[in-house]
Amino acid sequence: MTNASLPTTINAAEAAHFGALAAEWWDPKGSSAMLHRLNPVRLRFIRTAIDTHFGGDAKARYPLADKTVLDVGCGAGLLCEPLARLGGNVTGVDAAPENIAAAKAHVALSGLTIHYCAGEIAAQGLGQFDVVTCMEVIEHVMDPAAFINELVRHLRPGGLLLLSTPNRTAASRLFLVEAAERLGQVPRGTHDWDKFLTPEELTALLGDAGLEVVDMQGIAFSPMSGLHLSDNMALNYILSARLRLTHRP
Repeated sequence: MTNASLPTTINAAEAAHFGALAAEWWDPKGSSAMLHRLNPVRLRFIRTAIDTHFGGDAKARYPLADKTVLDVGCGAGLLCEPLARLGGNVTGVDAAPENIAAAKAHVALSGLTIHYCAGEIAAQGLGQFDVVTCMEVIEHVMDPAAFINELVRHLRPGGLLLLSTPNRTAASRLFLVEAAERLGQVPRGTHDWDKFLTPEELTALLGDAGLEVVDMQGIAFSPMSGLHLSDNMALNYILSARLRLTHRP
């Protein structure tokens, strides 16, 4: 495949928006504060999905030992580092070079080994992975279907895909876009509500790419519990998926 024929999924304006925030990715009180609050909730789902899919011990310290992991749209490595601490051989790819520079600078202080690269995922020559993660990214790409096909192309047979995204509902428009951006919870211009995918739409796209959804849970908010896994998917949801037995990427 030549460079001219490689799938193009990066939205340049979106990449520039997030690249401009690179210096604050690791500040839990900065522009990425919401991601810092989301991360433990995501990791709770991810850990359970990994143990279930690979038949691991829920008490094991390194459930990703001997597993390769690709985090697509990794930002400055907020998810990559805990995945590496779970024993994974982790690669992170992001559209914004500024984010990758911040990720490399941070991991250099952590004692972890993570491979980072910037640009189109299709152009990296990364091969296939046991686990592919993609958190809050699909709503920012040019072509969700083409993007999912790229995720599948990087998923090893028997592997696990983990993906989260906001739902397109009246509640998400009110709380994730209008209120959150006006109140400074997320930077202005972060979300385009029209690009959010409903669970039904995303499930259909995954099915077209040869995947079946294994589990799906909402990420909800309440004053008492904060952000937490829930049956309520009105704001945000996270899912695990695997290749159908008849599909070969």
